Amino acid sequence: MAGNSKRRGAIRQRSSGNPTAGSGGRVRRGLEGKGPTPRAVDRPYHKAHKRMQAQKRAASTADARRGGSGRAGTGGRAGDKPEWIVGRNPVVETLRSGVPVKTVQIAERIDRDDRVREILRLAAETGAPLLEVTRLELDRLTSGAVHQGVAVQVPPYEYADPDQLLQDAIDSGEPPLLVALDGVTDPRNLGAVVRSAAAFGAHGVVVPERRSAAMTAAAWKTSAGAAVRVPVARAVNLNRTLKAYQKAGLRIVGLAAEGEGDLAEVADLDGPLVLVAGSEGKGLSRLVRETADDLARIPMHSGTESLNAGVAAGIALYEVAQQRARSAAE
Repeated sequence: MAGNSKRRGAIRQRSSGNPTAGSGGRVRRGLEGKGPTPRAVDRPYHKAHKRMQAQKRAASTADARRGGSGRAGTGGRAGDKPEWIVGRNPVVETLRSGVPVKTVQIAERIDRDDRVREILRLAAETGAPLLEVTRLELDRLTSGAVHQGVAVQVPPYEYADPDQLLQDAIDSGEPPLLVALDGVTDPRNLGAVVRSAAAFGAHGVVVPERRSAAMTAAAWKTSAGAAVRVPVARAVNLNRTLKAYQKAGLRIVGLAAEGEGDLAEVADLDGPLVLVAGSEGKGLSRLVRETADDLARIPMHSGTESLNAGVAAGIALYEVAQQRARSAAE
């Protein structure tokens, strides 16, 4: 019995000399809390998290499709953030046209056909940063768009100020020629108008801030590089801007199917001028119609309802260029 008491005392003595071996050590730390339980959507393996990620991918893909071929969703207001142009042909066209490029991304072990070789050559010639990434990384960057192993990132567009746009047109020494778009929401139409403006000597394009196409990747691509040379201004209120241009001496000519006369019959197109094109469906808004000095139509064969803004602006700008050429020759 006495021996047992000595052994029990020795055991107690050893235990008291090693506090981490008892319930006051490991057990106490084990009972310490690990913080609040994460929400279901924050747990990677929870079905709620997976469902949310799937919804985000679907929304990004839908936004990419709405923005035109080659556009990936970036969130925020279109034209305010960098965007991706994807696919071999769109990327080649982008690099050929001189669109500013932040990076060129190419997937590892890509099949180097003629288009890929041209992309590499153009990237080297323009000095665009070239990065080789995995296909999984390219999928992530482009929000799952069909990229064919190549993508370029274009920077957010820097819009001009409407007042400065007018001043620069006046300072050019030529009669100011501007194009305004009223309710045009397709960025490819905007790109086509910018391209026509560059071709026929217009000094710039004006679009409203709201309910209007922005200079997205699709607009950049359609402009075929003309957006580098022709500034686009964003107006808080388009009708107010047009009235300010009127006070500065510019004539406002709206393009409308029910115009009072053909565009070719409108006089003084060789003077300071703003051409206004509306959407294909609704045309010009009521306020813009009331502000315009003239409403002119483009003659068309019967049965054709209307032209989109890109085509209508191109025809109108050609007519203006013709009249100005004749006036200069006289």
